[in-house]
Amino acid sequence: MYFYKFRVYYDEIEDFVRDIEIISSDNFESLHKALLAAIQLSGQELASFYICDTKWNKQKEISLIDMQDESEKIDPHYDDEDEFALRSKLPIFVMKDSLLKDFITDPHQHIIFEYDFLNPKIFYIELLKSLPAEKGVTYPRCSYKVKDFPKENLSLNLPNPEDDYLDNQDLEDDLDNDFPDGYDDQLDLSGFDEFKEY
Repeated sequence: MYFYKFRVYYDEIEDFVRDIEIISSDNFESLHKALLAAIQLSGQELASFYICDTKWNKQKEISLIDMQDESEKIDPHYDDEDEFALRSKLPIFVMKDSLLKDFITDPHQHIIFEYDFLNPKIFYIELLKSLPAEKGVTYPRCSYKVKDFPKENLSLNLPNPEDDYLDNQDLEDDLDNDFPDGYDDQLDLSGFDEFKEY
């Protein structure tokens, strides 16, 4: 039994590194969970792995969930002339059904991990080596860690209802200042024509 040792980088934080060790016959869902734990991501967002070539060009997508509808599965036809097509032309797989060893084709395989599609966090993963699994070691595990990842802000930044952003009394005072004569609800507006052409 062998394990893969992956090194994970994040360009937004200088010197950010994680080393993840995982059994080669494990699936991408296990790698996903190991990354969430090692980086300290909440796991509340969608994510995908992208199998890449040596120049980081995406070749296959491995998604957390199956987001294809039945029509896409039956007839994955794409118009090559449509540059605005929203569907990916990459072959798509699902993490829980995809074993690592079936996608590792290079001794230094490159993989991109994209987390949170609305506020993307892009991690670059490179296979360092493949080694025989050690007895007594529980995989997957994070064997090396440098720099912390900033904690995710899970709040929606909604105003606190206890904060008085607009005090009603202040509003009334402002209206009194703007209309010192007050409002006359007996005012005759019969001669006012809002649709009159000027």
